[in-house]
Amino acid sequence: MKKLFSIMAIAALVFAGSFNANATVAQTASTTLVTAATVTIIQDEEASSGEEPQGWHQNLKQRFIEGGPGFMGIVLLCLILGLAIAIERIIYLNLSTTNTQKLAQNVEDALNSGGIDAAKEVCRNTKGPVASIYYQGLDRADESIDAAEKAVIAYGGVQMGQLEKNVSWISLFIALAPMLGFMGTVIGMILAFDKIEAAGDMNPSLVAGGIKVALLTTVFGLIVAIILQIFYNYIIAKIDSIVNSMEDASITLIDMLVDYKNKR
Repeated sequence: MKKLFSIMAIAALVFAGSFNANATVAQTASTTLVTAATVTIIQDEEASSGEEPQGWHQNLKQRFIEGGPGFMGIVLLCLILGLAIAIERIIYLNLSTTNTQKLAQNVEDALNSGGIDAAKEVCRNTKGPVASIYYQGLDRADESIDAAEKAVIAYGGVQMGQLEKNVSWISLFIALAPMLGFMGTVIGMILAFDKIEAAGDMNPSLVAGGIKVALLTTVFGLIVAIILQIFYNYIIAKIDSIVNSMEDASITLIDMLVDYKNKR
């Protein structure tokens, strides 16, 4: 009987110990799950509440709006008009570029084989100011060499004017954009000092907005001027190259006409 009671007592102790152990494990597991769920929820909330980094175009748009629609809109208009003129000039100048040596060789061959009319036909079928100058010189070749030379010089001035058309507007926008930016700077500073005067206190928060607008207008004005200056320098270099080709071609044409006259 004592053995039976002893066995029952030991079984009860083992059962109680295992129950307590299971309860502890369950409590620990439940605590771990709750902690993991809490961490997950916090991470999700942080991810949802955190703002994504803005792209450069969004940042640029935000800065443009902060600069104010007045002067920033005028500066943007200068950029648009300047780029439109620059692109039009670049396309025109690229179409006006001619292989001068090849044209001179074709004109000389046509002049020796078919005369003035054949050489003029070659010029009519070739685009560019050099071909137009050749045509004008050949058109006066029957009169005299001096008449042909005067026609080449006069028409060369006309073609140069066509090459430089509207380029002065680009230089105007280059000068106008930073001037508008500086004007926005001055106006922003005036507004900042007006706020200081009205408040009677030098509080940084009062002047921060005006100074920020002033700096933004200056930066955008300088950016527009830099962009247009790059296009302007390219256009000027292209015009100089074409003008040099026109001058060399004019000398070559006069020499060809002199040789043609001597051979007749």
